[in-house]
Amino acid sequence: MTHIWVRAEQRANEERVGVTPEGVAALLAAGYRVTVEESSVRAIPIDGYRATGCDIAPENSWPSAPADAIIFGLKELPEDGTPLPHRHILFGHAYKGQPAGQDLLRRFRAGGGTMYDIEYLVDENGRRVAAFGYWAGYAGAAVALKCWIAQARGGIAGPVARYAGRDALLADLTAEMEGLSERPRALVIGALGRVGTGATDLCQAMDLQVTQWDMAQTAHGGPFPEVLQHEIFLNCILARPGCPVFVPQSALTAPRDLRVIGDIACDPTSDFSPVKVYDRATDWAAPALRVADNPPLDVTAIDNLPSLLPVESSEDFAGLLLPHLLTLDALDRGVWGRGKTTFDAHIANV
Repeated sequence: MTHIWVRAEQRANEERVGVTPEGVAALLAAGYRVTVEESSVRAIPIDGYRATGCDIAPENSWPSAPADAIIFGLKELPEDGTPLPHRHILFGHAYKGQPAGQDLLRRFRAGGGTMYDIEYLVDENGRRVAAFGYWAGYAGAAVALKCWIAQARGGIAGPVARYAGRDALLADLTAEMEGLSERPRALVIGALGRVGTGATDLCQAMDLQVTQWDMAQTAHGGPFPEVLQHEIFLNCILARPGCPVFVPQSALTAPRDLRVIGDIACDPTSDFSPVKVYDRATDWAAPALRVADNPPLDVTAIDNLPSLLPVESSEDFAGLLLPHLLTLDALDRGVWGRGKTTFDAHIANV
């Protein structure tokens, strides 16, 4: 019997979960064993999981899970250097040369475990099967707008926090915009993808003028002076080999209308990052990093944006991934087989 162990998230400000109680019920009905850890922060309460009849385990007890359990979480594991003997499903952020990711791979090598990186779970055409993209785009555009509003009022954006839902977020932004005579123009690159769609929807909900670009507009490889002609630039394209540079270092001193960069893809330590004016992610406590003055330019790059709307983003993602969780009894084939092949290729080089 395949055993899926849903761990509690241990990262600050992370309330999402990758499977809902309804999904657990479906897994149990299909013959899987499911254990769900208690969590002091999860947006979906434990009572719904308990009602399915699944096993309930103490929070953060996954290191002592049975050796054959598949540990399923979302964000990073604690960086304590311990070997990792289990099979894990998570966002590893380890395949683009990230220093912390290399440490993670070394832990898997030391423990003999396997990582199925959610970002690299793809179908036969190479398309990701599940992502938080839409809500990352929606929340990322909201935070970028907050940064612009703070600038317009002569300051820098303060801390952000979770919202009960989309309506609460829009109401908050509307209140913050009150009294401002102008609205920024936004450029979304990657507009046809899930991330870009979410970013565009937020901008349109806030009545911003939005320019939408995708592959057709970026195929020439740059430069892209149009980026500097918009007050807000929203990067919704993942850093990959061959990705063009949208904001070079020279943008810091060039004439520009650009005031805020929302790097929603948020991969500043990757060699392939298309935004070259910053080198570290921002966070909920300090969402804006000021990289230039006169005029100011702020970068916001939060790598768990969907947690601003944890219930909606969890439900969306869980619905996409569930059909594939239901095939976990065939780890050598399909989505999981491709994920293992990718893992093997990268761990061989560590």
